[in-house]
Amino acid sequence: MPDFFYLIPVSLLLGGLGLAVFLWTLKSHQYDDLDGAAERILFDDQPAGGEDRATRR
Repeated sequence: MPDFFYLIPVSLLLGGLGLAVFLWTLKSHQYDDLDGAAERILFDDQPAGGEDRATRR
């Protein structure tokens, strides 16, 4: 029973910390463009190094 007196505040603290991190990600616009990275990987015109393929010999 005394373990609950430690576990309840720790769980509330971790839940509050998780909520604070989630709200921070919302405020910093982390979820604004969910499809951009998926489409960018499919339609990438540049090689990984950013140089032209003809110059990479």
